Amino acid sequence: MSLPMDNFLLLSVVNTKLRDQYSNLDALCDDLDEDKNAIISRLSSVGYTYDENVNQFV
Repeated sequence: MSLPMDNFLLLSVVNTKLRDQYSNLDALCDDLDEDKNAIISRLSSVGYTYDENVNQFV
């Protein structure tokens, strides 16, 4: 699966997958073969950071 190019769609997809399928961001990135730092950077550029306590970008 390739992740969406639009950062807000990316936010929605990643948060849904984190909520429904993955215990943390590392597990999601490992399973989907995605670059964790790239996801963090893209979502940071639109004002979101990963909160490990809630396992979501907020």
